[in-house]
Amino acid sequence: MMTSRVSEATARGLPPRIRAAQAAIHFAEVQDMLRRLSEHDLGICMPHMHNELTGNFAPLPHGFIQFESSLKVSFESVGDVASRVETFVPVGWAWRDGGSVPVAACEMVSAFDTGGPDDVKHKM
Repeated sequence: MMTSRVSEATARGLPPRIRAAQAAIHFAEVQDMLRRLSEHDLGICMPHMHNELTGNFAPLPHGFIQFESSLKVSFESVGDVASRVETFVPVGWAWRDGGSVPVAACEMVSAFDTGGPDDVKHKM
């Protein structure tokens, strides 16, 4: 099982907002929220992206979404992904500007391509 805590050395290299998110998962109120979310098969994620040149962690900027297609992850403008709304399924959300917005999505294959509405698959 993976450890639930980041080492002090690793934490020092994270941006402050990411470091704060890593610490917050251990707060009693966050653990309570996680327990309640698990009753609905939901969890907690830390919306983030990575610098393309350095690989460093960075908070996911407003207006961007972590997008998985063909088993590869990219970080795209919400507007670019919204133009393909029929082919993606939101898998992560955050509270932004007073409401819930997708921050992570997977691209799916059309039900017509897979044999029926009960046979929706991840785009390979």
